[in-house]
Amino acid sequence: MPNPLDNLSKYEVLLASNSPRRRQLLADLGVNFSTVALPDIDESYPASTPALDVALVVAQAKARAYGSLITSNQLIITADTVVICDGEVMGKPCDDADARRMLRQLAGKTHHVVTGVTISTASRSEAFKAVTEVDFAPLTDDEINFYVETCRPFDKAGAYGIQEWIGCAGISGIRGSFYNVMGLPLHRLYTALAAF
Repeated sequence: MPNPLDNLSKYEVLLASNSPRRRQLLADLGVNFSTVALPDIDESYPASTPALDVALVVAQAKARAYGSLITSNQLIITADTVVICDGEVMGKPCDDADARRMLRQLAGKTHHVVTGVTISTASRSEAFKAVTEVDFAPLTDDEINFYVETCRPFDKAGAYGIQEWIGCAGISGIRGSFYNVMGLPLHRLYTALAAF
């Protein structure tokens, strides 16, 4: 049975990410790929960037960093995910205290998770973002401490993984793509890849 993404067989597909979640999600789409990761890519963005555009701006910056390295038969996927709550753009926490602060801020509120994605070849580039609205139930300090100590969510935007304990115990609602909250909006990515 042919894979619906057999159109990608003409490319060497590269995922520019160290994220184990992104690797798993892309594999779940049935894409044959390798991972690459350049060190020290500048992920800063202008202070005037609207919060909902930050992830897309960073994903495009990552794509530019790889631009001169892409050969004619390669396709590279870059992505960035942020959490936005009370107007604050939350990336990855820097330590335990920062993770706990983020989770206290998210508790009992609705926030947005935005993933920006860029798909690039030597001759073409497509960029898009996906937004998911997530409702957190109130969380006690004991619940927050338990999660941070057992799951160590320091590699996750907003200091949480929806697929982990906190997602089961603390997320009361979601509008949009579940996979987007994990780090790749799979339906949107599938549709875009099918057009390459």
